[in-house]
Amino acid sequence: MGLGQWLNERTGIHDVYRVVLARKIPKTGWAYTLGSATLFVMINQIVTGILLSIYYVPTPDHAWDSVNYIQNEVLFGWLIRGLHHFGASAMVILVGLHMIRVVIYGAYKYPREVTWLTGVLLLIITMAFGFTGYLLPWDQKAYWATTVGTQFVGTTPLVGDWMLNVVRGGPDLSAVTLARFFGVHVWVLPAALLTVVSIHLFLVIRLGISNPPWKKNQPPLPQDETEASA
Repeated sequence: MGLGQWLNERTGIHDVYRVVLARKIPKTGWAYTLGSATLFVMINQIVTGILLSIYYVPTPDHAWDSVNYIQNEVLFGWLIRGLHHFGASAMVILVGLHMIRVVIYGAYKYPREVTWLTGVLLLIITMAFGFTGYLLPWDQKAYWATTVGTQFVGTTPLVGDWMLNVVRGGPDLSAVTLARFFGVHVWVLPAALLTVVSIHLFLVIRLGISNPPWKKNQPPLPQDETEASA
């Protein structure tokens, strides 16, 4: 008995591979690659973010110095930071384009409403990543942009002042704000992202890819074809 067969009998890993990775791919266009492209960029953000966190220090006295050290002293630090910086913008753009494609192709309709809702959650989480990450270099641009951005929270009727104190950790931006944004950026949002992405991918695999509106008479994609070829 080979190692692969031994492992499959105890884990069913071959079935997982067949369902998740060995599915028959229908003939689609480039528009259908936006979701996969977003997933690729998300993995890039996770990997580069972990590498950056090794050197980054989330305090007002050392945040900028640590970023400068990563950029100019760490081996390939400039590349890691560049991939993370531009990857954040790319992820926002790709998520937006992906959702536009879903709307144009009508992929938010029955039975994919929950898939659409998880996609909306992923857009919100992605925007939150960008907002919390923008402050972390703790330079003048980040400081004043976050000051203006958090002021919008304070305009909420009745609970605005309370929410502003929660977001900033006080009336003004401080060390508490930086620590709070860093904690949300590296712990809370990644946990939420991985949870929602798992649900989203499960639903995509479970329900398959929807046909464009101009191909309504064709069978759904790809689960019927997968089952037929199994």
